[in-house]
Amino acid sequence: MPEYPEVVVAVERLSSLAKGQTLERIRVAHPFLLRTADPPLSALEGKVLLDVQRLQKQIICVLQEELFLVLHLMISGRLDWREPGCSIPRKSGLAALDFPDGSLLISEPSTKKRASLHVVRGRELLASFDRGGLEVMDGALEAFASRIKEENHTLKRALTDQRILSGIGNAYSDEILHRARLSPFALTAHITDDEAVRLYTATRQVLMDWTERVRKAAGGGFPKETRAIRHAMSVHGKYGEPCPVCNTEVQRIRYAKRETNYCPRCQTEGRVLADRVLSRLLKQDWPRTVEDLERHGE
Repeated sequence: MPEYPEVVVAVERLSSLAKGQTLERIRVAHPFLLRTADPPLSALEGKVLLDVQRLQKQIICVLQEELFLVLHLMISGRLDWREPGCSIPRKSGLAALDFPDGSLLISEPSTKKRASLHVVRGRELLASFDRGGLEVMDGALEAFASRIKEENHTLKRALTDQRILSGIGNAYSDEILHRARLSPFALTAHITDDEAVRLYTATRQVLMDWTERVRKAAGGGFPKETRAIRHAMSVHGKYGEPCPVCNTEVQRIRYAKRETNYCPRCQTEGRVLADRVLSRLLKQDWPRTVEDLERHGE
């Protein structure tokens, strides 16, 4: 799912390509993309794109007469800039926004189409799309610590809940927790002041570092998920591979359709956290420590 770094770079790119141009036409190819009917899409046509902004994980196109286009790419949505009036791919194409200099193609190469597009009139209604999460890059340490401690959640939940913090999802939360040397299951009510500082610092560093990585990888285009980008991550998607810090095998916790990756030596004091599927299957054979893992691999 596009998170803070990908959305920031997408906003930068779209702004450089289309800001100040007239949105001539919107073509929707997939019926479930458009989630609102009032005002209609036709209300946006002929309006100038005044700005492009980020709202949590959403891309906001600001047009004349306080009209807003709210785009959420969800899990696998992608953007591309094509020639004006380009055709929309039959299988993956969702929509195209036509400008004089080119067309913004919205696609989703997945059988489940989850991306969404809303048309909004007025900033009061636009505000309803803001779930209230703190913008970490703008917030001070005190505001960050206060926000994550308001309710007692796991650190993984606190980082990814858009009502608490803005723009962070599954991938970068794994990277943040690894850099902060904190367990994904540690409870926010119990973290120390030192741990809060580490988490705040790691969150800002990871978001800044990865925004620059994504910007360079995009090469002047829109972000694409590439093997090179994922390969550079420390723990996310690295189950069974060595931690770049201590060389311990990266572990995972699977739940629903998500997976959390972590290093047991760097983050959980050598404990292997129970996986809801495998730990129930293996029972007494489930490795509980790094030492158990290493003996199992001998």
